[in-house]
Amino acid sequence: MTMLLWMIPIALMMGFLGLVGFMWSLKSGQYDDLDGAAQRILMDDEAPLSDPAMSTDD
Repeated sequence: MTMLLWMIPIALMMGFLGLVGFMWSLKSGQYDDLDGAAQRILMDDEAPLSDPAMSTDD
């Protein structure tokens, strides 16, 4: 029974800290541009390397 007296306040404190962390991430703009990261993965910034096997120089 005394273990519950320790575990319940610790669980509530951890939940509160998680909520504070989530609210901080919302306020700092962590979730503002969700599509931008997905689009940046697909963008090709470098020129593609030429494949010598595809060359038609005979």
